[in-house]
Amino acid sequence: MNDNAPLAVIILAAGKGTRMKSTRAKVLHEVFYRPMLHHVLDATAPLNPDKTIVVVGHQKAAVEAVLAGYDVTCCEQEEQNGTGHAVLCARPALTGFTGDVMILCGDSPLLQAKHLSDMRDAHRRHGSRLTIMTTSLESPTGYGRIISDDSGAVSAVIEEKDATHQQRAINEINAGIYIGDADFLFDALSRVTTDNSQGEIYLTDIVEIGVGDGLTVEKYEHPHPDHVLGVNSKIELSLAHQEIQRRRNAELMAQGVTMLDPATISIAPTASVGSDCRLTSQITVTGTSTIGSGCTIEPGVCIDNSVIGDAVQIGANSVMRNCTIDNNQCIDPLTRI
Repeated sequence: MNDNAPLAVIILAAGKGTRMKSTRAKVLHEVFYRPMLHHVLDATAPLNPDKTIVVVGHQKAAVEAVLAGYDVTCCEQEEQNGTGHAVLCARPALTGFTGDVMILCGDSPLLQAKHLSDMRDAHRRHGSRLTIMTTSLESPTGYGRIISDDSGAVSAVIEEKDATHQQRAINEINAGIYIGDADFLFDALSRVTTDNSQGEIYLTDIVEIGVGDGLTVEKYEHPHPDHVLGVNSKIELSLAHQEIQRRRNAELMAQGVTMLDPATISIAPTASVGSDCRLTSQITVTGTSTIGSGCTIEPGVCIDNSVIGDAVQIGANSVMRNCTIDNNQCIDPLTRI
């Protein structure tokens, strides 16, 4: 076990996301006011990686543009030839690197740093060369299944298109997140073939290669299946938005903000709300807005890039945009400033 081993992160963000039914690259779609790729980067940041690599491809320039402000290295996957090929495209950026490499997908905005940290710690505690994240679903259709031996150790990951009827009945799935020793990882990928139904280099094949080399492939079971599932459609996009909104509101209420109908209240991560505020329903606060303490905001209010003082009451269905409201003001309903 080496708690101080270097860590590199590779985020796969080269795909088109055809099921989104959009001309926009999948990782650029916004979830709770930000591109979903930002949420993945923010989940990995607390791990303090020595290097973060984003593999880009489809709409490369647009994806690189939203990465401004992040300390990342971009590597291009010119030809979409599978997830294993995408990781190989990051190899030049890790020349001379020795340590652990964590691999994630850029379309998983619900990931949280705690679980990624727990996975890394478990990987190092077991002294493993490769650890794979799994989770269990009642309806695992569409996901690669985890094949385990009699002792419960991972022996292979089988993509659904290549699985037998019996294997498809398995509920434990591949969550698509790996952490492995860099030397093993790239050596194994160099041995992966395209002998599968897709004719692609499957990243999942490194599991079977590791087992064939006599290694024990560990698994970290994620306790919350919804957190690890990728966003592949506009329906899943909306569900991810709702979950992050729920987390945001839970944080604010823990800090002393009252919300009467939190499911209808959306406070952007760039905005702030003071303690003892009372927010009713159907409220949206966006941009760099700040709301002081002790305010009451009635239903249907929109606040954007505005500064609201302390003890302000804002009447129903008002719109505050790019303005400043002094302390102790009472704004009539249907006001537009």
